[in-house]
Amino acid sequence: MVKVSLILTTYNCADNLKRTLKSIEEQDYPDIEVVIKDGGSTDGTVDVIRDYAEHSRYPVQWVSEKDEGIYDAMNTGYSLSTGEVVAFFNDRFYRKDAVSRIVSVIKGADPADGKMYDGVHSDLIYAENGKAVRYWKMGEGTIQQGWMPAHPTLFLWRRVYEKYGLYDSSYRCSADYEFMVRILKDGVVRLAYIPEILVEMYYGGTSSGGIGNYLLSLKEAHRALRQNRVKWSVLIDIKRSLRVLGQFRLARKVETDE
Repeated sequence: MVKVSLILTTYNCADNLKRTLKSIEEQDYPDIEVVIKDGGSTDGTVDVIRDYAEHSRYPVQWVSEKDEGIYDAMNTGYSLSTGEVVAFFNDRFYRKDAVSRIVSVIKGADPADGKMYDGVHSDLIYAENGKAVRYWKMGEGTIQQGWMPAHPTLFLWRRVYEKYGLYDSSYRCSADYEFMVRILKDGVVRLAYIPEILVEMYYGGTSSGGIGNYLLSLKEAHRALRQNRVKWSVLIDIKRSLRVLGQFRLARKVETDE
């Protein structure tokens, strides 16, 4: 059976962490490793982690210490993980069979040529006060089309990180985007797309929390494209922004329960 490492990063977010851990505990997949990197919280988060580690049916690795930000914490979390499949997960699964569904697909091969998949991604919704405010219906595409998988739904074989490296902690809110540009720009990494909502993301995360963060994410996304020498970066920025606007329109058709 494939072991899946779910890596959580947190700092003074006890309530959200409780919801995330509850959704993990409800999964029907038996071989999950939970890794938690806390940044030295003072709001009771550490107590939540300690209690979960004691009572969870899954093995838990955790550490609480200061770090240099979310991407430094993610890299530390990865170093503590041992799973064959890795995901960075700070939100909530939309279904109790989400991990089982992901594993069943990631073990497969591309029907076009029989080559094994390197990872999997799916659709997600952003939720705020129990309502879907953004529906990320990804489909398939290329970076040049302004397309990019939703990082909270991205599950990769460990070999991808071993080949391409981890997250660039010099970014404040878009190192996940830079990482995905890095691994996908040449079309070598193969992702399977699951056209189903498997993740519910808490609205207000690092790159979605207000206009200031959104503008910074645009600036850093442009930097990521240039850093990875992707041509037509300005045009890609425009295409990507138009895709984001479309996600808000689609969200009107989707509701989520709290």
